[in-house]
Amino acid sequence: MDFWQGFFIITSIHILAAISPGPDFIYVSQQTLSRGRKAGLICALGVGLGFGIHILYSILGLAAVIASASWLLTLIKVLGGTYLVYLGYQGLKAKAKKEVVEISKVEAKPESALHTLWKGVLCNVLNPKAPVYLVSVFTVVLSPDMPIWQLSVYGGWMMFLLFLWFAGVAFLLSIPSVNSQFQRAGHWIDRILGGLMVGLGIKVISS
Repeated sequence: MDFWQGFFIITSIHILAAISPGPDFIYVSQQTLSRGRKAGLICALGVGLGFGIHILYSILGLAAVIASASWLLTLIKVLGGTYLVYLGYQGLKAKAKKEVVEISKVEAKPESALHTLWKGVLCNVLNPKAPVYLVSVFTVVLSPDMPIWQLSVYGGWMMFLLFLWFAGVAFLLSIPSVNSQFQRAGHWIDRILGGLMVGLGIKVISS
């Protein structure tokens, strides 16, 4: 398979995978709505970087090992599911705001950019679906025999697409006219998203 054919296939598959609702989407949305555009963008960057870790070990052939070692996949599921439950619990504790303010005036809850970034990374790294997803993609289009530069381009492009999608989500949800509507029911949205996150975590652990 030549470079551009593989590039097109990867792009098509990855765009569909990125826009599918999941823990990354829920978390980026939650952070944007509760803490503003900057926090959402940092989370989006963290998600992209976290996916880079999956790409790295997949290129090194570890994804195939994980797929064939049931105990290792089970461990990843338990760790990932537990972290999702933790993130969801944070959303369930959300309280109603006293007033609706312009998004440009929203002050993020005290949390360093590095901490926000790290939480975004963990949200993706501990997603147990990522290893299985990458195994399927690598089986279709990639091969250990491919040149390193080609694998690197594919991997970097997949990371960029993921960041681009979630950055778009953060921008959309931080538009004043859109955000003001969400703020009125912000605490309920946080609780609903938190509940979904907890549900995802429990499903992951029990699957």
